[in-house]
Amino acid sequence: MPPSEMRAAATTENASSLSIWRNRPFLILFLTSAFVTCGAKVYELALPLILYDMTRSPLAMTTMKSIEFLPNLLLAMFIGVWVDRFSKKRWSQWMVFGQMTLLLLLYALVEYGRAEVIHFYLAGFLLMAFSYGYGNARVSIIKQVVPGPLLTSANARFSFLFTLIEIMGPAISGFIILLSSLHDGLLITGIAYFIALIAVSLLEREEGTRVADQKSSFWEDFRAGWRELLSNRPLWLITILVIFLNATSGVYDAMIVYFAKDTLRLSNSELGLVLSVAGVGGLLGSTLVSRLRRRFPTGRLLGATLLLLGGSYLLMAAAQNTWMLCLSLFLSGMLGTIETICIWTFRQETTPAHMIGRISGITGSIFKLGMVFSIYGSGWLTVWQGPWAAFLAAGIGNLLIFLVYRRLSLWRLA
Repeated sequence: MPPSEMRAAATTENASSLSIWRNRPFLILFLTSAFVTCGAKVYELALPLILYDMTRSPLAMTTMKSIEFLPNLLLAMFIGVWVDRFSKKRWSQWMVFGQMTLLLLLYALVEYGRAEVIHFYLAGFLLMAFSYGYGNARVSIIKQVVPGPLLTSANARFSFLFTLIEIMGPAISGFIILLSSLHDGLLITGIAYFIALIAVSLLEREEGTRVADQKSSFWEDFRAGWRELLSNRPLWLITILVIFLNATSGVYDAMIVYFAKDTLRLSNSELGLVLSVAGVGGLLGSTLVSRLRRRFPTGRLLGATLLLLGGSYLLMAAAQNTWMLCLSLFLSGMLGTIETICIWTFRQETTPAHMIGRISGITGSIFKLGMVFSIYGSGWLTVWQGPWAAFLAAGIGNLLIFLVYRRLSLWRLA
């Protein structure tokens, strides 16, 4: 056996006994992502508030949120090709630098009274595009620097981080509101991105990963990504199923706040506490998933989460009090996190390293296809029959997806 293969075999054999925290590139990515995610949470909250102060228009705020959703749908497939064609360290640096520069420019415009609504729309679009670009590169780097047996553990740690910051959302909101000027939040976020830029610069430059060196065109690389995805039948089938899984979870998430406010009559503070229960479930799910994957095959674990998630949605169809709401949120948070990590890890494990950017981008775009229509449709269904009907539809939808999953033999995935 060649020395390189012997080293690879030894790495795989001993990886399961190592701690992910001893992996230096992982630690750098984790630190960088902590600053990036906190910063993103601040500007996602600050931008609509500043815009509302400027315009006093709820339409301007909703337009802003819609624009932020567009980069994932329109650019994700193409961003994945660019990530695969260039140094992922350098790409990550440019993505973080771009967000830092935009935030500091927007702060200066507001500070000197030169900001217009169009500036916020443009900044929102670009910030989310750069954010997705960094996220795609992070997934690609993890594939390269983390041994296969530790991929689940690595993804679980990132999920824990993202969920924890999501739970901190109300505290971050309160911090922003307490600032003497809301746009000071943009300056603070810009500084956070500067720290993230320093952190990501500590990564070692990867070797031999530039697809561009093969003198292939952008569109040839794009088509190669699609061919790779279509040739990986299990991943392609899971990708199609995730369209519908995201649709059912979108219906559930969209109606939770309406149900809590309209049916249970919860105050804003009570609603914040109730919603944090889902985050607690997510933290538990990210803690348990590594142990569960060592004990159960991926196919069975993923199938079980599909079935149980349907049950947690159906629980809301019969919910009559806050305790049932909390139980459903806790279960959906825990099971949804386990499901997501399993899908992320399976995608990384079954995709060649030089293709991971394209596969992540293509699947990322496809994943979101059903959400807009399902969320919009859930509003009409609620108006017609009430929120219980939307929760019932989400639960039955997940159960049907589970049956299809079994029919496609995905249950047998190792």
